[in-house]
Order: sequence, then structure tokens, then C-alpha cells
Amino acid sequence: MFTSVILAAGMGTRMKSEMPKVIHRVCGKPLAKWVIDASKAAGADAVLTVTGHKSEMVRSVLGGSCEYALQAEQKGTGHAVMQALEFIKAHKGSVVILNGDTPLITADTIDKAIQYHNAQKNYATVITAVLDNAEGYGRIVRGRDGGVLKIVEHKDASEEERKIKEINSGMYVFDSQALSSALERLTPNNAQGEYYLTDTLEIILSDGMKVGAYAISDNDEIRGVNDRVQLSEAEEIMRARINASHMRNGVTMHIPESIYIEADVEIGNDTEIGAAVTIKSGTKIGSGCVIGQGSTLDGAVICDNVEVLSSVIINSEIDGNTKVGPFAYVRPDCKVGKDVKVGDFVELKNSVIGDGTKISHLTYIGDSDVGKNVNFGCGTVTCNYDGKDKYRTAIGDNCFIGCNTNLVSPVKVGSGAYIAAGSTITEDIPENSLAIARERQVNKNGWNDKREK
Repeated sequence: MFTSVILAAGMGTRMKSEMPKVIHRVCGKPLAKWVIDASKAAGADAVLTVTGHKSEMVRSVLGGSCEYALQAEQKGTGHAVMQALEFIKAHKGSVVILNGDTPLITADTIDKAIQYHNAQKNYATVITAVLDNAEGYGRIVRGRDGGVLKIVEHKDASEEERKIKEINSGMYVFDSQALSSALERLTPNNAQGEYYLTDTLEIILSDGMKVGAYAISDNDEIRGVNDRVQLSEAEEIMRARINASHMRNGVTMHIPESIYIEADVEIGNDTEIGAAVTIKSGTKIGSGCVIGQGSTLDGAVICDNVEVLSSVIINSEIDGNTKVGPFAYVRPDCKVGKDVKVGDFVELKNSVIGDGTKISHLTYIGDSDVGKNVNFGCGTVTCNYDGKDKYRTAIGDNCFIGCNTNLVSPVKVGSGAYIAAGSTITEDIPENSLAIARERQVNKNGWNDKREK
């Protein structure tokens, strides 16, 4: 039983951004949201985020994923946690203090730190890491029993203390009652006039309570993001984690280091992902699919055994055994049926395409309802916009649309109808009819000879 308090009030000036640092994204998810989700995955009963700089913007991005407290003035980490004091008092057990700019922390590490904290009967546990180069970090000074005696900042450390490789990550597990009591006695006895969370450890120790340290196994998990370079580094690590997870679940990736998959993407087993593919959050891909080189899927729902070759699909659904591409563009709000062919340089937008329909090349279908087993010839266009309003086109089952046809919406094509190549259709076509809408050909014999004279 534990709760989490996430510190996310800082400005993040080194990001050089109009946005608060904690809502910058790694693999499609805000930094702080990664920490919130890790807490929940570890089993947190409640999560509270302390916001400050541009608090309303942070809250609008994080939404209802957590509770909130406001740090109106930034007076140190201890002061930030003090804003969560009522929340901490209301929840018995352990409270984990995390940072909103450390997105690589995992649920497994949080869980193991809590287990260690409880097994050692600590009242406070510092989450630490052992670094080859500890320059600039606060050092963990342990006693003979392995417990923590103090944390010494680098600038205050003696020559002997600077040799210590174990550093403070800035993340902790506390007994909630011990932390509440320490926070109520915290004072800003320093040149900066700030309240330091590390001072609560000294208070807890002075009360005769045990303070320990849990050293993590993967130092990447404590990486903070302070500028755009570190943001990129964190994203590269997260991208590799995400890809490895999918591969372990039965997905084949060709040149995985070139593949970018955001958080919250689902991919079935035996699906193959080609090089330089981008798959954004909200996308769901079934089993046995092929997502070819250079494709982009954004919020797409792809059923089993679909082949997507070098194409873009946005907020649309593709049913089973359909082939898309190469170089197709499926824009939002499309529903494409089973066994459909959406070929090269085809663009779909806000349309329903029935099962078995073939749209092989160089065609635009927008705001249309297309039946089953329709064949579109090359160069077909649904003219759905008159410069002011948009209209829909309805095409029944088993129709044949000749090459270079223009369907001027609103228009209905009855089932079984044929349209002659080169026609511009402005009126409804009855079922099983042949529509021809073009001028009769006229040949002017000898015309070119006269032009040259």
C-alpha cells in the first residue's frame, strides 16, 4: 500500500521553451505522465502531482490522471512536498517521492524500492545509483550497518567523500507519518532560504528512526531531462525499450533502431515492421500484418493480415486482408473493409469502402460511401467540395467506375452501374445502367496542315 507524490513545479529554463518542462514529450507521452503511469503500474493507491510554473497548462495536459497540489512559489524540493502534506497525512503506509522530469523510472524499480524499504523496516529510503563519474551529485554516506548517515552535496563534500560513487537520485520512499512529522519541522536554514527535502532525512534520523538506501540496477532510470539534448537521449532509451518489448511479444522488426513507436501502441504477433516506420500513440495493429518501409500510422486501427506499403494512415480503420499502398494516403475517419486494394497514389478521406473494392491507383475518394466489389479506374475523383460546402457521394455494390471519371457530389451511383471512361457525372445513375457523360468526338481532318500554313 503506497501513494506517490510527483514534483513537477519547476520552470525548466534550460529547455528554452514556452511550455513547462514536464509536458514535453518522450515517445508521444509527456514526461510527467510517464512517471504517473509507472507509479500506477507499481500499484499506487493514489498519485498527486505538485505543479507550479504554468500550472493550468500542466493540468490540462495531464488531465484526470492524478490529483494536484500547487506550489505557487518555488522554494525548494522540501517546500514542494510540503504542498502535498494533507495528501500525505490522509494516506497511511509508504509514500514515494518522484520527479516529473525523470520519465525513465520503471514500475519494477518503484516496486523493488518499496519492498526493500519495508523489508529493512526503514522510515525513509533514498533511491540511489552508483556512477563511475559522480561529479556534481550529492553523495550517500553510509554507516557501518549500511544505513544512511547523511547526504553530502558535491560542493560541500570532503576529498574523501567525493570518492564515493553512490549518489542521490532525488527519489525516495518514506513512511507517511514520519515524513509528515519531518515536514512540519522543516526550516529554510540555508543561504538560499529554501526548504530541502534532504533535511527531512536528518530529522528522521534525529528521531531515532532508520534511514536506508536502495541502489537501482539500471542507472538510466534516474536520468533527468533538463534540456533538449537530454530529452533526445531519454527518448532514444525509451524508444529502444518500447521496440524491445514488442519484439519480445512476437513482432519482427527490420532495422529496429530506425523504427519509432510511441507509447500505448498495440501490435499483434507475427507482424513485421519495416525500416523507418513511424507508429504513433493510439494505433492498434493485428496479427500477421506487414507494415512496410517508410509507413506512418497515427491512431490507426489495423486488423489481421493487412499489408501497408510506404503509406500514411491517420485515425482510420483498415479491415482484414486488405492491401494499402505503396504511397497511399488514408486521411481521418475512413473505414476500409476486408480484401480491399488501396493502391499507389490513392487518397481516401472521411469515406467508407466496402469489402472487395479495388482502388488501384491515382484516385481521390472523399466524403463517400462505397459499396462492395466496386472497381475504380485510374484517375477517378469524387468532387466533394464546391468552394463553400462539402457533399457526399454514394456508390452501390458491384459498380465499375471507368478511368478519369469525375463524380460531382452530391450524386448517387446505383448498384451494378457502369460509368464510361472520361465521364463527368452530375446526376444520379440508376442500378445496372451505363452512364456516358462526355462530348461526342469530332475529328477535323487536315486541321494541323492549315494551322502550319
